[in-house]
Amino acid sequence: METQINTTITKDLLTNAMSYQEYMTLLLNLLDVNKTTGEDQSEAMVAYGKMNVHRMKRLNKTIQLQPELQKVLDDLTRKMTFLVITEGWCGDAAQNVPVFNVLRDNSDKIDVRLILRDKNLEIMDAFLTNGGRSIPKLIALDSETLEILGTWGPRPEAAQHMVTEFKKIENGDYSEFVKEVQLWYAHDKTIAMQEELLILLNDWN
Repeated sequence: METQINTTITKDLLTNAMSYQEYMTLLLNLLDVNKTTGEDQSEAMVAYGKMNVHRMKRLNKTIQLQPELQKVLDDLTRKMTFLVITEGWCGDAAQNVPVFNVLRDNSDKIDVRLILRDKNLEIMDAFLTNGGRSIPKLIALDSETLEILGTWGPRPEAAQHMVTEFKKIENGDYSEFVKEVQLWYAHDKTIAMQEELLILLNDWN
C-alpha cells in the first residue's frame, strides 16, 4: 500500500492540538460564559453544548472496554497518534470522542490530539464523509512518520445507516431523529464503536 501523508498534518499541528482534558476544559470554560465552540452561538447550539458535556462526563465514568479490545491494545507494537476533528456542539462527537480517550488511557502506544473542525477546514476537507464535513473524524497516524494509517467516523456503521435512511425521507422531523440516534447510543453503550476500532487497530498495527 502506498504511504499516505497529508502535508497539512505536521508535528507542530499535533503539538499545538488539544489533549482530551484540555478539550473538556475548553468546553466547560465556554459554557461558563454561555458559549460553545464555533461561530454559531445561538441558544440552540449552546444548549447542545451543555447536553454534550453532560454526556461526555457520564461516558468518562461509565465506558467499559471490551476484553477483546483491551487485548488488542495490550498487543500494539506501533505508536499511533489519533488526531480527532471535533466540535463541542456535535452530538456524535460527545458520544464517540470519550472512547478515543479511554483507548489512550489503556495503552501507552496511543496518543490522542483534538482539533476544532471550523478552525481547521483545510484538514477537514481532506477527510470528508460522503462529501460532507461530518464529525467526529479520527485520523490515525504513525506517531513517528505521520503516515496516515486510516480513518474512522463520524459514527458507528449502525448509526450511520440511520442517518443515511433519514436523509431519504422528505420533510423528516430532524429533532425527533436526533433523539432516536441518541437513544441508540444510550442502548449501545459504545459497543459497536469498540468492535469497529478493534478491527481497525489490528489493521493499523
